[in-house]
Amino acid sequence: MTDSDQAIQLIDITKTYPGVLANDDVNLSVGLGDIHAIVGENGAGKSTLMNILYGMQSPDSGTIKVRGVEDVFHSPKDAIAQGIGMVHQHFMLADNLTVLENIILGDEPTKGLALNYSFAKDKINTLAEQYGMPLDPDAMVEFLTIGQRQRVEIMKVLYRGATILILDEPTAVLVPQEVDDLFDSLKELQAEGVTIIFISHKLDEVLSVSDAITVMRGGKTVASVVPSDVTAHQLAELMVGSELPTPETSESTVTDIVELSVSGLTNYHSDGRIAVDNVSFEIHQGEIVGIAGVDGNGQSELVDTIMGVRDAAAGEVVLSGVDITTDGTKDRREDGIGIIPGDRHRQGLLLDSSLWENAMLGHQTQPPFEKHGFVDKKGAKRRTTDIVERFDVRTPNVDVPAAALSGGNQQKLIVGKEMMASPKVLIASHPTRGIDVGAQAAIWKELRDARAGGLAVLLISADLEELIGLSDTLLVMFDGAIAAELEPASVTPKTLGSHMTGVKVEEAS
Repeated sequence: MTDSDQAIQLIDITKTYPGVLANDDVNLSVGLGDIHAIVGENGAGKSTLMNILYGMQSPDSGTIKVRGVEDVFHSPKDAIAQGIGMVHQHFMLADNLTVLENIILGDEPTKGLALNYSFAKDKINTLAEQYGMPLDPDAMVEFLTIGQRQRVEIMKVLYRGATILILDEPTAVLVPQEVDDLFDSLKELQAEGVTIIFISHKLDEVLSVSDAITVMRGGKTVASVVPSDVTAHQLAELMVGSELPTPETSESTVTDIVELSVSGLTNYHSDGRIAVDNVSFEIHQGEIVGIAGVDGNGQSELVDTIMGVRDAAAGEVVLSGVDITTDGTKDRREDGIGIIPGDRHRQGLLLDSSLWENAMLGHQTQPPFEKHGFVDKKGAKRRTTDIVERFDVRTPNVDVPAAALSGGNQQKLIVGKEMMASPKVLIASHPTRGIDVGAQAAIWKELRDARAGGLAVLLISADLEELIGLSDTLLVMFDGAIAAELEPASVTPKTLGSHMTGVKVEEAS
């Protein structure tokens, strides 16, 4: 291909952070109008490379060409001016604004001294029809599904004139039906001439939708392939040097001892809407109870209520035979409830603090982090070093800030600190979201081993294969209630996705 056939060329891109060579002479070419996937394990340099392309980071050396013309980006504003838009894995939407207000935020059209809402609405409706992405501009974002929110994020960059679209883990939180809708939208965008670059860990999806695939490992590009020439197993081997893992659990370790009992648990949103609706279940020692559900159907509120972050309006929570319904979060933590939070940035980490300080979070009142009422810095660093080694957290040392780690390594740190605290009950909310197949396999093994040792696990995940493969009992939440109990051994991801979206809720009950 000639330069004029290329939407993007990244040539010999190098980027170094203190102690980390993130990109090492990386080369990437993306054809005009292609859907181009970038895969690689955590810390391989994918996000850094895309942040450089989007102007969020500056390379130490190397060349960026857009449509054959060399360019230098000092900020995302420069990238947007060249028609490049990026949708991040963690959505950046304001729940208290409408779809229209979110889309135009920072790029508001005016008529005289007033905002020209009618112009913006007409433009959004035109783009929605052009690209086959239906949206209600007047809808409040807080009431949208995850798939609809993602559509709003994509529309934000299209509204600003993007013809080259970067998507970071676009299917990480979507159910199968929403993934199908997204891929239909991507094909519509491609048909209209939009070039799409997306980062993903879901290799089957990569193979089904992309025209070309670039594999990164250790900060380098190690292969460029077309989907018809490789399998998911071959891609996994290129990424991490091993076969694609599966979450399947071979034998049951469920005992008769109930470790956590939730009965009639109910609470409400601040505006009076019901958040958790009369939820009841038990988790035995050696059991993984999985909860499936589209985000926003009460899972996070259920977790917050079990953890004591939200008060229960009704019902009770019993841990190891003791009623803890009115106990505070600190007491519940000390009594043996561990948690892997669903949003590592908002709930799991202090990004500007060191790894050893982050390893203390939630456990700071207990050894080895506490000694005679004071922080035991030596003990904290020892434990953090153990976590880093056991869970393969890629870091130069335990003193670097959490922000310096890739998303996957941040997740491994959180999982490690909770597992090594030896909880009685572990609430694992999206434990493998946004991490590579190697790290995913390691976390699945830790959960299986801990389960075999008697741990009771509440698993909440958007990865339906993970839920089906790991769970002994599988529940579906819809509109805050338990809508179905399914048999993991016989349910399919498609059937489970139907229950999650309400299609078969009536039939299931």
